[in-house]
Amino acid sequence: MRVGVYPGTFDPVTRGHMDVISRGARLVDRLVIGVTTNMAKSPMFTAEERIATLTRECAGIDGVSVVGFDSLLIDFAEAQGATIVLRGVRGVTDFEYEYQLTGMNRALNDRIETVFLMADVALQPIASRLVKEIALYGGNIDKFVSSAVAAEVTARVEKLGRKGH
Repeated sequence: MRVGVYPGTFDPVTRGHMDVISRGARLVDRLVIGVTTNMAKSPMFTAEERIATLTRECAGIDGVSVVGFDSLLIDFAEAQGATIVLRGVRGVTDFEYEYQLTGMNRALNDRIETVFLMADVALQPIASRLVKEIALYGGNIDKFVSSAVAAEVTARVEKLGRKGH
């Protein structure tokens, strides 16, 4: 059985993430979505909330499970029995970071391959950070996330108090 891991913070999960998940799921027998907290990012949602959201959003995709983790990616991948780490790439900036990360991961464990998937061209500009920023300033995020995720982000923004208002 070929197992892949697609790691990320998914804060919030975007249409770009879902594109990579649905396409990546066709490349492996089982795709584990690994939800982590990147210390360099300020998450809007807790890890538990992001896991629940992704579980709901991925419900119709065969062979996908969602798991939280707080360890080195390569250790998480090995614990899941994965031989592939799936990474979504939007452009050159993403690629440079991912290239460096891949080199470090190979130095830690050369039995796990990294596979890059380019997001659909129409979805490439979407970034969770920008979705949150648009929402915080009262912009419409419906083009970038599902309606359920948009409702969750909007509710969280209202709870936090929108900027500029």
